[in-house]
Amino acid sequence: MNDASKKSLSEKVAVSETAAGAILTVDLGAIRENYRRLKARLGGVGCASVVKADGYGLGGPQVAAALAAEGCDIFFVAHLVEGVLLRQALGSRPAIYVLNGIQPGAESEAVEAELGAVINSVGQLAAWRAAAQRAGRTLKAAIQVDSGMSRLGMAAAEVEAVAADPQAFDGIDVTFVMSHLARADEPKHPANEQQRLEFERLRRMLPKAPASLANSSGIFLGQPFHYDLARPGAALYGINPMPAEENPMLPVVRLQAKVIQTRSLDRGAGVGYGHIFHVTEPLAAATISLGYADGWHRRAASA
Repeated sequence: MNDASKKSLSEKVAVSETAAGAILTVDLGAIRENYRRLKARLGGVGCASVVKADGYGLGGPQVAAALAAEGCDIFFVAHLVEGVLLRQALGSRPAIYVLNGIQPGAESEAVEAELGAVINSVGQLAAWRAAAQRAGRTLKAAIQVDSGMSRLGMAAAEVEAVAADPQAFDGIDVTFVMSHLARADEPKHPANEQQRLEFERLRRMLPKAPASLANSSGIFLGQPFHYDLARPGAALYGINPMPAEENPMLPVVRLQAKVIQTRSLDRGAGVGYGHIFHVTEPLAAATISLGYADGWHRRAASA
């Protein structure tokens, strides 16, 4: 077997649209417009961008570059590896924060890539403080508190513990205190105000720093939730931040697939694996060039 035949089929190959079975088009201009729309709702409040999960599956570096061209200079990713790749793509200028925090043993890689850590626990705080000591310089961090979502962030008892420790933040530049809203897409739900008040209580115990609470839906809750920095994610990619209302965001993707065969089916014919669909009256059927490998979910086989 020669080297050419060993090439993985998953490697990127330049092909024409005619040769492709299906095409997903990402409209970076629409993403930029969505950023502008969100920013306009914030007045003078800062607007970061969440580009985790490879930019919600649309290409993290490409999406981030488009948003940077729109003026965004703060980005959030989920994992360290995403932050490293984003740093390589965007250069040294923007701030990049890792939402899940830096996993134990990976602190030096984060320091080398000039990434900011989102601190979600006392353990992560201690590890980042130790990393700053080893690096011999101050490291940036956003402190996340759990205001009621029960996912990531320091619990109230942890916040109280670090507040009582005068050395807790030695070597750490606290750039933001942040939290995350659980029900912001339900604007009248009392949990939103409950979380905001708990966020206020917890952040007062921590070093004075800009505050960040609003996600995509939180931006639409109004000025009391905006604070100093909003962190939209889903809305940038066209997902409706207020499902009960008309979507104010532009769609950013278009999926096109070719019809590769058509046939006429009579009453009683079975279609697909397990004959998941049965024909009840004569109809025309088309098979398109799109399947599980393209991201079509197996559970949607009967759709």
